[in-house]
Amino acid sequence: MNPAFQRLETTGSALRDALSRQDWTAIGELDQQCRLAVEEAMDAETSDENLLRSRMQELLSLYRELIAVCSREQQRLAGELIQLNQSAQRAKVYQLFG
Repeated sequence: MNPAFQRLETTGSALRDALSRQDWTAIGELDQQCRLAVEEAMDAETSDENLLRSRMQELLSLYRELIAVCSREQQRLAGELIQLNQSAQRAKVYQLFG
């Protein structure tokens, strides 16, 4: 297998593992590696266009999943921040009348 394709597959697999663990630090680093691997795979000379297309489609699916998980996590964190702000405001009111 073309080394560029192998790197693309390996990086994508590591990104999927990091996503399953919700390891956001690793995801950020692996995202950069995936971008480089995609560039490398696109620049590589290959006789197997179908394999390249397949790898890219797998990566696209993974990124769709990643975006969905990130959106849910963002919404969850936003909800927590709203609750913290409300709690802080309530604590100030209690201090005023306490």
